[in-house]
Amino acid sequence: MEENDNRPCSIQSDWGCLGSDLTDLILSYLPIRSIVRASAVCKLWRSVVSNSSFSNRVSVAKKPWFFLFGQNNIFIKNNQAFAFDPEAHEWIRLSSNLCPSPCQEESFLGSGGFFFTTTSSTTSRFSYSPILCGSWRDTSPLRFSRCNPLVGVFDDECGLSRFIVVGGVRFIGGLVDIEDRLAVEIYDPKIDTWELCPPLPADFRSGNSSQWLSSALFKGKFFVFGIYSCFVSSFDLKLRLWNDVQTLRPPGVMFSFLLSCTDQLVLAGLCNNPRGTSFNLWRVDEGTMEFSEIAIMPQDMLNCLFDSDEDEKFASMKCVGLGNLIYIFNEEHHRIYPACVCEISRESSKCSWRKLPDLPEPVNRFHKVISFCSQIPLHNVLTSQG
Repeated sequence: MEENDNRPCSIQSDWGCLGSDLTDLILSYLPIRSIVRASAVCKLWRSVVSNSSFSNRVSVAKKPWFFLFGQNNIFIKNNQAFAFDPEAHEWIRLSSNLCPSPCQEESFLGSGGFFFTTTSSTTSRFSYSPILCGSWRDTSPLRFSRCNPLVGVFDDECGLSRFIVVGGVRFIGGLVDIEDRLAVEIYDPKIDTWELCPPLPADFRSGNSSQWLSSALFKGKFFVFGIYSCFVSSFDLKLRLWNDVQTLRPPGVMFSFLLSCTDQLVLAGLCNNPRGTSFNLWRVDEGTMEFSEIAIMPQDMLNCLFDSDEDEKFASMKCVGLGNLIYIFNEEHHRIYPACVCEISRESSKCSWRKLPDLPEPVNRFHKVISFCSQIPLHNVLTSQG
């Protein structure tokens, strides 16, 4: 085909002729990292990507990323951080400047587009940074020092982000104070103040850190669930009150995690039943706590996460989720932390399962693994890229 020089756009494609609206639409379909790369192609693409309306729309539409942080208690230099982009289906090794500099008493976690650190020392330090931005900010001290709390991010009546800190543990004389439930505290970044709220119900006293609890923000409430106890309660973010504690334990469940997925509460747990061990998903009614089964993980996929015949081989299983994605992974180093993901269809509630690729090597040995899901604000990634 011959080239017609009289036409406004040649066959060889002058992308500038597409106009900003069509360019906006095309770029919005790319994975986030591809969008960042595209922003460096030309001034038009940079202006489209940098536009706040494009950035906000893409950040909401993109599937949440899965984060995995490994901490080595002996050699800090062996700490590593990874993020999985489900749309690109690839792991990304995060640079050290995007993660906190850990100290002995510091805990690290993430939620709602932010990284957080807390400490159980007398300084009651609490810090936060927008995810992938690397810009850390200290808050005024917590009323109660704590480590390994549950943290959530929610919008107040004015649409401004606030942080809720629930549970956690503190140390007295080097020992964990298991009697203290630690009051709930809500932070207002606009005025740098903490609001003191009622503590976790007493039923959660024996296991009130994030190592024994899972949480989910859903319809104006912060749900707290005991991974092993199966106790569940919710904190009304408007009324600042806890509801009565209930038990959410489907038959045969050994341990489970409560997640907020596809505009519903989902319980994901390991079951021991007459057919053997299975990993199940249930839809949960937030009012009655009644449940109905959604799906069961294919047995071959469950087997690929674990290769041991020991009775306690599943103790290293962890689960996190957000949006319509649920990630299940093995914390054991000798398997190099294998993981899979379940995607729940928003239209039909049908589930599709797939194994995640291996982490990019080399992968160090970790004493502690922190994992969570979060939406990725595109603005943060653009800022971190300079």
